[in-house]
Amino acid sequence: MVFSSYQFVFVFLPIFFLIYFALRPNLRNLFILIASLVFYYLGDSNGITALLLAIVLNYGVGRALGPAATLTETPRSDGWRRAWIVVGLVLNLAVLIWYKYVGFVTTTIDNLASTLGHPGLVPIVEVALPLGISFFVFQGISYLVDVWRGTIAPTRNLIVFGAYKSMFPQLIAGPIVRYKDIAEALDHRDVKVTMVYEGIIRFITGFAKKVLLADTFAVTADALFALPDDQLTTATAWMATFAYTLQIYFDFSAYSDMAIGMGMMMGFRFPENFNYPYSSVSIQEFWRRWHMTLSGWFRDYVYIPLGGNRRGTVRTYVNLLVVFTLTGLWHGAAWTFVVWGLWHGLFMVIERFVDTSRVPTVLRWIGTMAIVVVGWVLFRAESFGKAMDMLLLMVGVGNDGAGRPLGEFVTPWFLLMAAIACVLAFPVYPWAKAHLAVRTRVVLGAALFPAFFIIASTKVLAGAYSPFLYFRF
Repeated sequence: MVFSSYQFVFVFLPIFFLIYFALRPNLRNLFILIASLVFYYLGDSNGITALLLAIVLNYGVGRALGPAATLTETPRSDGWRRAWIVVGLVLNLAVLIWYKYVGFVTTTIDNLASTLGHPGLVPIVEVALPLGISFFVFQGISYLVDVWRGTIAPTRNLIVFGAYKSMFPQLIAGPIVRYKDIAEALDHRDVKVTMVYEGIIRFITGFAKKVLLADTFAVTADALFALPDDQLTTATAWMATFAYTLQIYFDFSAYSDMAIGMGMMMGFRFPENFNYPYSSVSIQEFWRRWHMTLSGWFRDYVYIPLGGNRRGTVRTYVNLLVVFTLTGLWHGAAWTFVVWGLWHGLFMVIERFVDTSRVPTVLRWIGTMAIVVVGWVLFRAESFGKAMDMLLLMVGVGNDGAGRPLGEFVTPWFLLMAAIACVLAFPVYPWAKAHLAVRTRVVLGAALFPAFFIIASTKVLAGAYSPFLYFRF
C-alpha cells in the first residue's frame, strides 16, 4: 500500500490514529504491531513470512547475546556472545541473499557458463522479493551489533521488539531507524498535541512533494526512458535524465517526510534522511546529505569495522570502494547498480587526494551534479546498453535529429512543477522559515498546507499515476 494512495490516506491512516489515540498507552505497542502486520500483508501477503522470520530471529539472537535487562548486568561469556553474533549476522544475510540475490547470482553464473560453452550449468532460481527486505534486514543487523557492542540492552518484550521491527511508517522504505533511536520512546512516550501537529505538517509536506512533484516527473521520465534509442534525441535524453533526477529525490525524500511525520504523530522521533543533497559541492558532501540513515549505517557497520581511514591511504581507498560496491548492491541485484555504486566510490577516492578548495563553489557544484546525474542514468537504465546510449545521446553522439519532439513529453504543468522543484531542492524553505516573523509563518502555513493537501488529494482521488521507486529495493 503506497503512502500516496487513497486507501492509505483516507482509510488506513485515519482508522489507525483513531484507535491509536483512543487506546491506553500500554496497549499502543501491541496495536502498532498488529496494524503494521496488516499494512504489510495488504501490500505483500507472500512476503510477510520474511518479516515475521526477521522479527523472531533478531529478537531471539538479541536475547541470547545478553545481558537480558540492563547494561549493568553481568555479560555472557565472550565466546558465547561471539558465536551468537556470528549466527545472527549469517542468518540475516542469508535471508537477504536468498530473497534478493539468489536470482542475480544464478543468472550471472549461467551467463558466464554459457559464454564458456556450458549453458544450463546452473539452474536459474527466481524468488519473489518481499517489500522492504533491504530495510528491515539492515535494521535487524544494526540491533544485533549494537547489543553485541554493549551500546544498547536487548528488550525482553517480543511485542515491543515486534512493534519496532514492523512499524509501518518506516517498514517499507526507511528511514533506517535503529533501536537506540527510539528505545526510550518504545517504553514510554507522551503523544503531545504540538508533536502531532508538527507530524501532520511534515506528512502533508511529503504527501504534496510525492503527488504534485515526484509523480509529475515520473510520467515524463518513464515515458522517455521507455522510448527506443532511434526515437530519442539529445534534447529528450537530457529531459529524461533531468526528470528522473528530480523524481528520485522528491519521491524518496517525500516518503521519508511522510514516515517521519507519522512517527511524530505516534510519539516517535525518527532520524532525518535527506538534507538538500542537490546543494552539495562534493560527492562526500552529497553522501552526507543523501539517504543519511543508509550512509550512517554503512559507516558504522561496514566502513569503520573494516578499518575506516585508520590503516593507511591504500586501505582507506579499498574500504571506500567496498562500501560503495555494497551500497550499489543494496539498491538492487543488477550490475548496473554495482557500477553506480563504484562510480560514486571512485569519486569519493579521487576527492581524497585532489584539492578542490580553490575551485569556485559554483564550478564544484556543477561538477558534483554532473557526477550525480551520470550516476542516475546508470541507476535508472534497464541495462548498460541503454545507459550508454542515453549518455552518448546526451553529448550529441548517435543523434540524427529524427527522434520524437521534446514538446510531446513536456507539458506546462511539468515545467511549472520543475521550476518549483528546482527551488525546493535547495534550502530555501528553512531560510524563509528563519527570516519570516512567527505570525507570518503561521498565517502562510494555515493557508498553504491545507491547500497543498486538497490539491494533492484531488489528484490521488482522480487515480493519477503514482509509483514509488524504493519499493523495488
